[in-house]
Amino acid sequence: MFKTEAFVSEKIWGYERWILSTHKAGESLADKSTEFIGGKKLSSVIGADYPLLVKVIQADETLSVQVHPDDEYARLHENSAGKTECWYILDAKEGASLIYGLNGIYSREELKAAIENQKLDNYLRSVPVSKGDFVFIPAGTVHAIQGGLRLLEIQQSSDITYRLYDWGRPREIHVEKSLDVIKPFPPDSLNVERPFGGSFSCPYFNLEKYDYTVRGSVCFAKKAAQKAAGEQNGQEPTPAMKTSWLSLFIISGTGTFESNTGERLSVQAEDCVIVGAEEKITLIPDAGSTLSVMHIS
Repeated sequence: MFKTEAFVSEKIWGYERWILSTHKAGESLADKSTEFIGGKKLSSVIGADYPLLVKVIQADETLSVQVHPDDEYARLHENSAGKTECWYILDAKEGASLIYGLNGIYSREELKAAIENQKLDNYLRSVPVSKGDFVFIPAGTVHAIQGGLRLLEIQQSSDITYRLYDWGRPREIHVEKSLDVIKPFPPDSLNVERPFGGSFSCPYFNLEKYDYTVRGSVCFAKKAAQKAAGEQNGQEPTPAMKTSWLSLFIISGTGTFESNTGERLSVQAEDCVIVGAEEKITLIPDAGSTLSVMHIS
């Protein structure tokens, strides 16, 4: 059990903190205070092929309109995993919104013409979001984070992003690849969960959010065993569950994590804690604090 130190990527629109990453584009470290492994690259501790990448994103201005490839396309054209991701809204200014899909089903030719004529805005689906909302972004979904948002992003360990449109800014865009990978999701199939119901599962990751007002515990090994038992019903363990390492993200509050060997770790908002899959962790909120934690596996 140990905390991570983030790789920070400064952007023209804000910044990203890669709090759990073994990706070569930006790697997290084990917290310097951790005995024996402090300051080491995360890949040397949990393995270079760890399947998830977790970020905190601060968007002060609107990002480009993007789309990510699925595994099949990314492996063929980029020698990489694809990029399915999700967002939990950590904070949002009043009136904040996201681009989440297209507002209809359009042909490749229609979208290409709209981009060339700087009119893609008319085809984008804007949705309001608030603190505590949850958004799932399967590969092939057109999307953009707009200004005034702070997000927790959980994604496949991939850095493949195609810019479809950049609001007229003079940056490189990837029109043909974007049009290759866009999937025709009907607008009513993409729904913001307001607020997040507390759990989500897809083939790439499982999320569970808990609010601890009193002492509680988590044992990923038990969850992994339950998942493995569920394989007979088509519920395969996620790639992260098949490794020896999982993670806990502190959404808010302060407290202490205690391992089954008696190790103690003080935690606060936006800490990311890596946990051995066999560990049983006791979570103890500070007096008067609610410890809100996202379990990521």
